[in-house]
Amino acid sequence: MIRTVDPVPTLSAPVLAAYSYCEAVTGQQARNFAYGIRLLPTPKRRAMSALYALSRRVDDIGDGALDGEVKNVRLDETRALLTRIRAGEVDEDDTDPVAVALAHAARVFPIPLEGLDELIDGVLMDVRGETYETWDDLRAYCRCVAGAIGRLSLGVFGTEPGARGADRAPEYADTLGLALQLTNILRDVREDAAAGRTYLPADDLAKFGCSAGFDGPRPPEGSDFAGLVHFEVRRARALFAEGYRLLPLLDRRSGACVAAMAGIYRRLLDRIERDPEAVLRGRVSLSGHEKAYVAVRGLSGLDARHVARLTLRRQP
Repeated sequence: MIRTVDPVPTLSAPVLAAYSYCEAVTGQQARNFAYGIRLLPTPKRRAMSALYALSRRVDDIGDGALDGEVKNVRLDETRALLTRIRAGEVDEDDTDPVAVALAHAARVFPIPLEGLDELIDGVLMDVRGETYETWDDLRAYCRCVAGAIGRLSLGVFGTEPGARGADRAPEYADTLGLALQLTNILRDVREDAAAGRTYLPADDLAKFGCSAGFDGPRPPEGSDFAGLVHFEVRRARALFAEGYRLLPLLDRRSGACVAAMAGIYRRLLDRIERDPEAVLRGRVSLSGHEKAYVAVRGLSGLDARHVARLTLRRQP
C-alpha cells in the first residue's frame, strides 16, 4: 500500500517563495492541470505544482527552437539536477526555485523521482525525431512522458489505508496517463505535423490511408480519417476505463483531482469523436464553464462512485 507522509505544516520563506513560483507557472501554463490540483489540500497542491514546473521545463527544452545538441546538454543538466535532489544536495537558498520546491516536496512525500528521468528519456525520443511503427512502440513513449507523471502524482496522492487492490494503484495511474497522452496526440495531430512530428502508429496510419500525413485542414485524399480517429478513440476509452479504477483507491480530494483532470480529457475525446476533422481545423478545447463543471463533478465523488460500482460488478 502506498501511504502519504504527513506534510510539514510550516514552511520557511525560501521554500514558500519557491512553491509560489511553481504555482504561478502551473496556473499560467497548465490550465487543464490547474483545474484539477486546485481541489487538493495545500501541501499536495504545492507538491503537484513543483512536479509540473520541473516537467514543464523538460517539455519546453524538447519543444523549443534550440539545436538538438544544445537540447541534449540541457536535458543532461536537468538529469544532473534530479540526482542532486535525490542526494539531498539542494539547499533552501538555491537560486533555482523549481529545484527548491521539488526537493522539499520529495522530502515530504514519497515521490518516485525516477519518473522524471523517464520523462527526460521520452523527450529525448522527441529530440531524435523518433516515429512509431506500432501501438506497442507508441505506448513505450507514452509511458515515459505520461505514465511516469501518473506514478509521480500517485506519490503525492497516496492511497487510502486498507483500500482493496491498492497494490495496483501505480499500474492504474500509469494507464490513466496513457489515456490522457493519447487524447493529447489526437487533439494535436495537425500542430504536431506542422512541427515535423508524427506520433500515431505508422501501422494505423497505413490501415486508414493516412500515411501522407496532416498538413492542412482536410484529411489526406482518399483516406478514412474519421475511421482512424474513431479507432484511436476506442483505444483511449479502453485505457480510461482501466485507469479510472485508480479513483476508489484515493482519498476524496485526491480522487476529485484525478477525476477532474481525467474528466476534462474524456470530454475532449467525446468532442473529437463527434467531429474528427475538428482536430485538423484548430485546437479542440473546453470552455472554462465546462471545466468548472467537471471539477465540481469530481469533487462530488460521482466519478469515483461510478467506477467503484463497475469494479464491484466485475469481481467474481
